[in-house]
Amino acid sequence: MTRRHAIGLDKPWASHVAAQLPDYSYAQPAAATPTPAPEAPKPAATEAPIKPKDYSLPYCHFMTSNPTIFHAVDSFGKELEQHGYKKLSERAVWTSDLKRGGKFYVTRNSSSLIAFNIGKDYESGNGVAIVAGHVDALTAKLKPVSKLPTKAGFQQLGVAPYAGALGPTWWDRDLGIGGRVLVKNSETGKVETKLVKLDWPIARIPTLAPHFGSPANGPFNPETQMVPIVGVDNSDLFEQSATPSVDIKAGSFASTQPEKLVKVIAKEIGVTDYSSIIQWELELFDTQPAQLGGLDKDLIFAGRIDDKLCCYAAHHGLLASDENKSTGIVKMVGMFDDEEIGSQLRQGAQSNFMSSVIERITEAFATGSYGPNLLSRTVANSYLVSSDVIHAVNPNFLNVYLENHSPRLNVGVTVSCDSNGHMTTDSVSHGLLKEIASRCGSTLQVFQIRNDSRSGGTIGPMTSARIGMRAIDCGIPQLSMHSIRATTGSEDPGLGVKLFKGVFDHFEEIDKEFAAF
Repeated sequence: MTRRHAIGLDKPWASHVAAQLPDYSYAQPAAATPTPAPEAPKPAATEAPIKPKDYSLPYCHFMTSNPTIFHAVDSFGKELEQHGYKKLSERAVWTSDLKRGGKFYVTRNSSSLIAFNIGKDYESGNGVAIVAGHVDALTAKLKPVSKLPTKAGFQQLGVAPYAGALGPTWWDRDLGIGGRVLVKNSETGKVETKLVKLDWPIARIPTLAPHFGSPANGPFNPETQMVPIVGVDNSDLFEQSATPSVDIKAGSFASTQPEKLVKVIAKEIGVTDYSSIIQWELELFDTQPAQLGGLDKDLIFAGRIDDKLCCYAAHHGLLASDENKSTGIVKMVGMFDDEEIGSQLRQGAQSNFMSSVIERITEAFATGSYGPNLLSRTVANSYLVSSDVIHAVNPNFLNVYLENHSPRLNVGVTVSCDSNGHMTTDSVSHGLLKEIASRCGSTLQVFQIRNDSRSGGTIGPMTSARIGMRAIDCGIPQLSMHSIRATTGSEDPGLGVKLFKGVFDHFEEIDKEFAAF
């Protein structure tokens, strides 16, 4: 059973989801009937080949429906539960819950997620096949006190860039707002999380027209010249002064935020007592929907592709994996927060999140004494596929790419290499993935940066170094990395699913050929 999302016809992006690829011909619904969202393929009772095009529209829908990291993790979790996965709490003891053949997931901070299923023949000390990426994306987050004085008739919002956001591509874009709100339940006294996203743009960062000359050319101050406007207030022209709302108590969290924003968010989540809002973590996002593009609709245009694309592919690769293959191992997907800012928070890849999950699984199935010997054996038998998007070749800048290291869209996942250790790929891990790709019919590409360019980084080196397992860096190609809107191929999400399913299906048998490493 898969999750269905109803797309209301009144949504600003609903029309873009209908009538895309010829393979997805939906009947035109009556005006009052919602259009069903495209679904990712259901795992078949018997193994069926992955058809990459089957994932094009479901991926677009996922990206449009889940603009913030909290929405994405929540969506992944709900879909896992609909496929038989049980949510575990880090606060609990797992020993009695974990069973051979069981499926589980756990979240941390509601912004990182690890899902795993345990093979029916698993023994403690056996390996873990892992595909992991990061689920955070460049954004602009509200400051702790986001209320700003009205300036020249405009209401503005105090935001701070997360990673490289608020750059030139963020200007003159329709920006929505969403995230999580912490609310104290007056009846139970417990603090609860409520997800929120407004379905219309509330903010815009206006550029200065080129007619003004040099002031319009920058450089621009990110604190004073990249401040979004959220409304108009000309009360100063009429000698009117805004009076604080009697509904918002002085000294409360709500009093530090724009009054109209508080009331809009509260209404959206069904809160009438504004003082019950303890905190929130809200961010801006581009509201334009993800959609198929190009003359043949062989492209996908979307925001936040980096790196929800690889997380989406890993998630569906796990769901599609054959339960009768690699039955002696644990199959695991990791999605981490904070990669764009260094991964050093508790929900990041440099934390103990993944290592602690592996340790708990190993301990739960230990028949004798549990200790470093058994855990080290588990790590030595394991394999990490660190998957983050990689630079597709840009036809307008061919000079910055190496010959034979220029990934193309709609071909296959790309192995990322770097001689200075910014990527964790080596000959052993590369050889393993080549064998897996051969078994599942996937094509691998390869990318390495030029010697006169600067390489980025991924979670691969930090995760493999912390835990000590064999690891490779690879990713799905995209154009316009770190832009508010990016491009990938229409088949690329499905090509990722195909390879990552192959990792889960074939790792155990192929690893026997690499027993010397």
